Amino acid sequence: MSLVPPPSLPPPPPPSPPLRLPPRLSPVLAAVAVLVLLALPVAPAGEGGAGPADALSALVVAFTVVRLLRARRRPLPRTAAVVLGLPVAGLALAAMDAVSPGAGINGLGRYLQIFVLVPAAVVLLIRDRRDFRLLAWAFVALAGWEGAVGVHQYLTGTGASYQGEDIRAVGTFGAQDVMGMATVVSFGLVCAVGLALGRTPARERTIAAVCAVALLLPLALSFSRGAWIATAATLAVQLVLAGVRRALKIGAAVVAAGVLLVGGLGVGTAMLQERIDSITQVTDAPDQSVTDRYTMWAAATDMWRQHPLTGVGLKGFPEYRDGHASLALSSGSDTGGAGAAFRKQPLLSPHNMYLLVLSEQGLIGLLCLGGAWLALLVCALRGLWRTRRSRVPALDCALVACGLLTWQLIDFVYADIGGPSTVLTAVCFGLIAWWSLIGGTHADPPGPDTAPVPVPGPGKAVTR
Repeated sequence: MSLVPPPSLPPPPPPSPPLRLPPRLSPVLAAVAVLVLLALPVAPAGEGGAGPADALSALVVAFTVVRLLRARRRPLPRTAAVVLGLPVAGLALAAMDAVSPGAGINGLGRYLQIFVLVPAAVVLLIRDRRDFRLLAWAFVALAGWEGAVGVHQYLTGTGASYQGEDIRAVGTFGAQDVMGMATVVSFGLVCAVGLALGRTPARERTIAAVCAVALLLPLALSFSRGAWIATAATLAVQLVLAGVRRALKIGAAVVAAGVLLVGGLGVGTAMLQERIDSITQVTDAPDQSVTDRYTMWAAATDMWRQHPLTGVGLKGFPEYRDGHASLALSSGSDTGGAGAAFRKQPLLSPHNMYLLVLSEQGLIGLLCLGGAWLALLVCALRGLWRTRRSRVPALDCALVACGLLTWQLIDFVYADIGGPSTVLTAVCFGLIAWWSLIGGTHADPPGPDTAPVPVPGPGKAVTR
């Protein structure tokens, strides 16, 4: 009796591939859109106040709130909420002492936008280091665009007026915000140097280094002594934080290149050389702009002495200025060129952020706002130290954040908020706050959109 083998069974079907969700756009693109709007030209007749980018920043805050409500999660860690919310106490007291309810509301809204709401929104929109780098590269791109416009203005004589010639590079910000392009280019240069000194792939670091070198020219043509000082000091700090040996090598190369270009080849115009020399003459033979600044600093200090705790109130400096300033103060600064007619721009602030806060918000306001900045600095440096110790590939993020904060704290010695470019300061503080309070506290901080999502089937999961 023969045995008939049973029919062979068909092979089992191959396992189905894991379910992959379609790629999602990063929410940090909402913050990038603010930078895109800053690249648009400002109306020549504008007064230098809030612009389209400021309106979009309000929409970004609203968008962030909607995301939080839909996700039903706690907005910020406790430490981050305390640090970002610390300035509110001093602002509320100063708003109540304002010269008028309208001035108090306007000033409160502006300060909350720049130092609280927009930075908090940026922190919540950044999911991980990739988003951080994306926003940092957006700073570099904006700086490249503004710098290209500025160089074209210098070469064609279509910039802002400087010593009787329309050669000052101001980018798309116009003559009413001569510091706008210098600020943008400085931020981009600091970001590019931080990205170049990191541990990312060599190609990305090379591109960042090339961008940093290219941005030096428009920064020089901005004729902004304050931006030069802040940027030079910040780049030195970034090099030291990246490594002492590395800093010495790069510093020696920069000095040699500077001696060759300026001393050997004679690169640089007479106006540029005169502007550089004037940095050392701010005490011996100051020009009128420096005299005005010293006079307004003295007026702000006198206001604080009369109102030491709460100051004269938000938006109160212009109202009390003439009663505390000496006769050395001029009627305003001359602006013109870049498509705008000649006009006298009134001096409405002391051009020193610390003295502006001290005069309008008093010692309480300065302690609250300055305390928040100091906390960010300490946390940023602690995150940098943790990154260097653990060899986590996040050195570029740490150097960008520490560099931006260093530049801002130095620049605030002779500048304050105001003008269309001010919203960029808010986004800058958002980058700093993310690294200081979230990104630098973990080896690889999880974001709200990186949690595993279960799918049908045993042991299968995908990551959004």
